Parts: sequence; C-alpha cells; structure tokens
Amino acid sequence: QIQLVESGGGLVQAGGSLRLSCAASARTVGMYAMGWFRQAPGKEREFVALISSGGSTNYADSVNGRFTISGDNAKNTVYLQMNSLKPEDTAVYYCAFSPESGATSKYEYTYWGQGTQVTVSS
Repeated sequence: QIQLVESGGGLVQAGGSLRLSCAASARTVGMYAMGWFRQAPGKEREFVALISSGGSTNYADSVNGRFTISGDNAKNTVYLQMNSLKPEDTAVYYCAFSPESGATSKYEYTYWGQGTQVTVSS
C-alpha cells in the first residue's frame, strides 16, 4: 500500500500563489499516474491535474494555464504549483495514485492522501 501525505495548503489572497506537495511512502514502479483532486463543501471531488509515469500531464479546463504539476523522483514527491488563484479554487486538495497512466476519473485512483485545505480570499 502507498501512503500519501499532502502539505502546503493555506490561506492566500486572490491572485496569489501556493505550492502543494505530496510525499509518497514508497517509490512507484511501472505504469501509473499521480493526480491532484479537490473537493469543496457540498461538491463532488473533481479532477485538477495529473502526471503520468511517462511524464505526460493533463489539466482540468478550470485550472489550465494557471496550475502546473511536476514530480521529483529522488524525493518521491509530486507538486502542484498554483498561480493566479481565485476564490473558486477554495477546496480541500488531495493527491492520489492510479495504476493507470492517464486516469482523470476519481474512480480510477486507488490510494489517497488526507487532503490539505486551500482557501483563497477575495
């Protein structure tokens, strides 16, 4: 089992930036994807971004051009750089692991972190 721990959330003004980190307990092997999802109160958990084992990335339309996902294999860590933040970005952000290389559905992810709160004020 892979354990994932998110960090880096907090309170930021609209237009500001945050970098989230997701540290994995073990190095991943083979085909996989690491994804970021978010969930606001009363809303379904939604896809934000992913990076595959092959290095390809994918972003939700709502964050494309503002967020960047990246990884550091030596640290077993995935990052989400969030720029030009908007109040509607406010949510709990989760990192997750999928055994598929390009999964964008939450149902395709097997392991999840505990989440980190991101709050963007007006």
